[in-house]
Amino acid sequence: MATSQKGRVEKLFIGGKWVPGSADGYIERRNPATEAVVGRVPRGTREDAKAALEAAAESQDAWAALPAPARAKILARTRDILEARKDELARLLSQEQGKPLHPEAIGEIEGTIEHFDYFAGYGRRMEGTVVPSDYPDRTVLMLRLPVGVVAALTPWNFPAAMVARKLCPSLVAGNTVVLKPSSATPLIAYEIVRALEKAGLPRGVVNLVTGPGEEVGDELVRNPLSNLITITGSTEAGKKVMEAASAHVKRLVLELGGKAPFIVFDDADLDQAVRAAVFARFWNAGQTCINSERTYVHEDVYEAFTRKYAQAVKALRLGDPLAEGTDIGPLVSPDQREKTEAAVQEAVHQGAKVLAGGSRPPAFKKGYYYEPTVLGDVEQGWDIVQDEVFGPVSPLLSFRDFDEAIRYANDSRYGLASYLFTRDAGVAMRAAHAIKFGETYINQTGPELLQGYHTGWRESGLGGEGSRYGAEGYTQIKTVYWNYSGDLQVDYLFPYGAEKVR
Repeated sequence: MATSQKGRVEKLFIGGKWVPGSADGYIERRNPATEAVVGRVPRGTREDAKAALEAAAESQDAWAALPAPARAKILARTRDILEARKDELARLLSQEQGKPLHPEAIGEIEGTIEHFDYFAGYGRRMEGTVVPSDYPDRTVLMLRLPVGVVAALTPWNFPAAMVARKLCPSLVAGNTVVLKPSSATPLIAYEIVRALEKAGLPRGVVNLVTGPGEEVGDELVRNPLSNLITITGSTEAGKKVMEAASAHVKRLVLELGGKAPFIVFDDADLDQAVRAAVFARFWNAGQTCINSERTYVHEDVYEAFTRKYAQAVKALRLGDPLAEGTDIGPLVSPDQREKTEAAVQEAVHQGAKVLAGGSRPPAFKKGYYYEPTVLGDVEQGWDIVQDEVFGPVSPLLSFRDFDEAIRYANDSRYGLASYLFTRDAGVAMRAAHAIKFGETYINQTGPELLQGYHTGWRESGLGGEGSRYGAEGYTQIKTVYWNYSGDLQVDYLFPYGAEKVR
C-alpha cells in the first residue's frame, strides 16, 4: 500500500501478487463526512477480471485437496490478525463509509472477526450423509464438495462484514474466490485480503479486483470460469446478475433489497417499541437491507407512539462519525442523499406530513448529511411505502386489527426482514407464521446472528447466508452409489436374464 496527498493508493491482488491494473485510471473514495479523498483503487477492466478468474481456477484443485481443518486454521489465524488491528480498521471503515465509529464501525469490525471465528469451526463440520441402499451390500454416500470458483460482489453499506460473510464459507468449503468490493467502499476489503495473505493463504485462492460493475462485475458473472455468484445489492442488480449468469446455469446466492415492516400492536410496551423502532430505522443512517422502512401502529396507540417516536428521532445527534456521541453520520454518497431527498419530496407532494427532519441540516457545510426524518399521514399505496428508500426516512401508518396489519406488511414485492412488538404470545406466533418474510424479529431488533439463516423471500433474494444452511450453500452434493459386495449384481435389473449378463 502506498500513500500520497490523495490518500492511499492500492493495486489489484491477482494470483498472490499485488499488481497494477491493465489500464490507467483510478477510482477515488471520498470521506462522506468531509469529502476529502481517503484513497484510490485501480479502475479494473475485463482483462483484470479474467486474469483473476484464471488464477482462482488454477488454484482450485489444490485448495480443495487441502483438508478442511487446514483451511479452517487459515481463517482462525486471519481472525487473530484482524483482532489485533480492530481499532485501526474500525477507523478506516468509518472514514470510508460514514457510519459512526462508536458503536457502529467498531461493531461491524467485531462482526467481521466473528465471521472468521464462526466459520473456522466448520473445518470439521462440513458433513455429508450416508443413507441405506435398497439392496444388500451396498450403500449411498452424499458428499459435500466445493462448487469451484466463487465470484463475490459485495456492497458499500457493510463493506467489511459482507466481505467476511462471503469469503469465510466459500474458503472453508474449499472454493477459491474473486472478490469485487463496491467502488464506493473498497478500502476495508484490502485490509481483509492482506490479513488472509499474512495468515498464509496460498496464492490465487483469493483475488481482489476493483472497478466498474458494468465491466468487472459483468465479466465475473458471465465468464464460464466462475461457478457460483454471490452478491449483496439491490433487487435490480440481482435481476441483472440472474440474467447474465443464466447462460451457464450458475449457482446463485443473492441477498437483495428489503422493505421491512415494523408492526406495533396495541398491547406493546410503547417505550420499548419506540427505542427499538428508532434503532431499526436509523441504524447506519437507514442504509441497511433489514432496516425497518415502514412502521405500522395500531390505531388505539398510534398518537401516543407517534409523539414519543418523533421526539426520540429529533433527539438523535447527527455529526462527525469519528466523534463520540454521534448517533448518525452522513449518507455514503451525494447520489444516495439525492435519492433520499427525492423520496421525501414525493411523499410530501402526495400529502405526507413531516413530523421530524425532512431536509439537509444547515449546520453541515460539507458531507452528505440528511436529517433523520419521520413522515405521518402516509398511505399504503404510496411510493415511500412500496419502494426501498435506503436512507433515514420513516413513514408511519395506522392499522385497525391483526388482519389489516399482516395484509399491509405482506403488501410488498420484498420479503427480507420484519419486526413486531406485542406482549401476547398468541399474536406473536400467529404473526410469525402469517408474515411472509425470511426473518421476523419479535420484541427485538437486528442485526441477524451468525447461527441464524439470513434469507429473503420474493424479490429479496435467493439462497441465504449464515448458519450451516448458508455454509452449505457454498457446496454442492455428489451422490455416490457404492457396491462393496465384490460381485456385479444386476439380477435385480434383469430378473429373467441375469445369467446372460454376468
